[in-house]
Amino acid sequence: MPVVITDSNFEAEVTKSNTPVLLDFWASWCQPCRMLSPTIDALATEFDGKAKVGKVNVDENREISSDYGIMSIPTVLIFHKGELVEQFVGVQPKATYEDAIKKYL
Repeated sequence: MPVVITDSNFEAEVTKSNTPVLLDFWASWCQPCRMLSPTIDALATEFDGKAKVGKVNVDENREISSDYGIMSIPTVLIFHKGELVEQFVGVQPKATYEDAIKKYL
């Protein structure tokens, strides 16, 4: 299962993470976000123990969304050593996210 990332745990879970982090910015009312959700769940299982996969609800966590300029969802960000290294807007094939994470393992 993906980790729930919030404004309050972002620093501990993402910027201080020793592993790459994939973050899915989503909202419950967003149909494309719902389409992407099974892919994010599968990535969380696939990379368990190697990378962190998390979800950020943009309606509940406006600070993170604002800090990273999230203007449309779903947006997926990849962090490595606390730095933003990749960004994908809209639903992408699972392999796109897999390849992005593997670059930083």
